[in-house]
Amino acid sequence: MQSKVGTIQTCNVVKRITKGFVIEKNSEEIVLADGEGTEDLEIGQAIEVFIYINKQGNLAATINLPEVTRDSYGWAEVEEVIPNMGVFVDIGLDDKDILVSEDELPHLKSVWPQKGDDLFVSLELDKKGRLIAEPISEQEVMDDLEQAPASMLNEEVTARVYKATKAGSAVLTGEGYRGFIHPHERKEEPRLGQTIVGRVIDVKEDGTINISLRPLKQESQKEDADVIYDYLLENDGVMPFHDKSDPEEIRETFKISKAAFKRAIGKLLKEQKIEQKDGETRIKHDS
Repeated sequence: MQSKVGTIQTCNVVKRITKGFVIEKNSEEIVLADGEGTEDLEIGQAIEVFIYINKQGNLAATINLPEVTRDSYGWAEVEEVIPNMGVFVDIGLDDKDILVSEDELPHLKSVWPQKGDDLFVSLELDKKGRLIAEPISEQEVMDDLEQAPASMLNEEVTARVYKATKAGSAVLTGEGYRGFIHPHERKEEPRLGQTIVGRVIDVKEDGTINISLRPLKQESQKEDADVIYDYLLENDGVMPFHDKSDPEEIRETFKISKAAFKRAIGKLLKEQKIEQKDGETRIKHDS
C-alpha cells in the first residue's frame, strides 16, 4: 500500500475495529479511522479512499477525497510559511498539511506566498517516501490549455499567480485561462499564489491572455500625478526628474513608464502645481 500513498484507491471494508475500520486492497490492509461519512459503512462494501501518511508517520486512509493527488492538480491554501524550509498547504486532510519545499518557491522571499494564498499543486513522493506538494509547471499548463475567447479583450478578470519570475507573473483565471503580466503592467510584483484582479489587454493567437494591473490611462494619469506630487512633498518640494530624465531611473523610482511620467507631469503643470527649471521639477508656490 506504500506505493499508493498520495492516490485515490478503491478498497473493500474488511472489519470494524475500535474507532474505525480495516480496509483492504490486493490483500494489503490499512486502517480507516472513524470520521465524517464512515457511520454508514458496511462490511464487504467497496469504497474510494485517499491513502496518505499521517502525523504519526503511519499509513492512513480517508473517504474525504482531496482534489490534489499524485494524479491531479488542484488549488491548496497556504496554512503556514516557514523561512528556509517552505510553506505548508491544506489539501483537505483533517490531520496533516503538505510541504511545498523552498526549492519549488521563488528565489526572492518577497514574492513567496503568504498564509491564505492559494497554490496550484499536485503531490509527489520525496526520496524518503514522504508526501510533498509541487506547483504546476509551465509546460503542464500549456499542455492542458483552455483557450480564451477574443471577446475577453478589455474585460476584468480575477486570477491567481502560479509562477513568479523576473520576466513577469503567470496566472490562471477561474475559467482555466492562462494569463501573463509583464513587469511594465504592474507597480509591484504579485506574490506566488496571490489573487489578482486585472484587465485583459491582449488575447493572443494561442489562446493565452496578457493582463494589466494598471488602471486605464485616464485613471492612471491622476494616480501617477498624485504619486509624483507626494514624492515632491517628501523631498522638500524638489526632485531631479523632468521630461528628459532617463526612463529606467523614472521606472525605478516611480514604477511607471516615461510616457506615463510625462503625462502625469503635464497634468501637474496644467494644474499649476509644479514648475520645471534648471533640470529640476519643483512644487510651485504662490508668489
